[in-house]
Amino acid sequence: MMPRGNELLMPVNPVFIWVSLLLAMALNILPWGRWPGVPDFLAVAVVFWNVHQPRRVGVGAAFVFGLIMDVHQGALLGQHALSYTLLSFFAITVHRRLLWFTVGSQAVQIVPLFVAAHAVSLLVRMAAGASFPGWSLTLAPLLEALLWPVANFMLLAPQRRPPDRDKNRPL
Repeated sequence: MMPRGNELLMPVNPVFIWVSLLLAMALNILPWGRWPGVPDFLAVAVVFWNVHQPRRVGVGAAFVFGLIMDVHQGALLGQHALSYTLLSFFAITVHRRLLWFTVGSQAVQIVPLFVAAHAVSLLVRMAAGASFPGWSLTLAPLLEALLWPVANFMLLAPQRRPPDRDKNRPL
């Protein structure tokens, strides 16, 4: 049974999933990615695909992307990997329940996931001896939740295209 009000989507192309994840990683690699308070585009993309395609993008993919971000940013090895892995695990855990809500309600409900991921990353950084980066860090999870409707619109757009109409098929 489908949630009320949702249209029937076409199957997602696996190449599109991985290209979107690589583009999100490219946005994180840009110079503004190290500023405190900037949203983590890769985390939003990973959570989105964990919610919508949990069998294709799982905890292992989140771990690998986390290691790549650790190496790129020169962070403590495993800092992003741990936070992305936990984020992915909890997103997969709630994905069935989350899909019953509207996009706006989904954005509100994933805020705690993003807050927890940033808190884990901050705790790992501070346990390694780094100083507190400031309270602007609390802005990032809110911006990531605000990006959720944008990600939902953009990443589901290819699946919404109309199929070839056939007079003999009811769908």
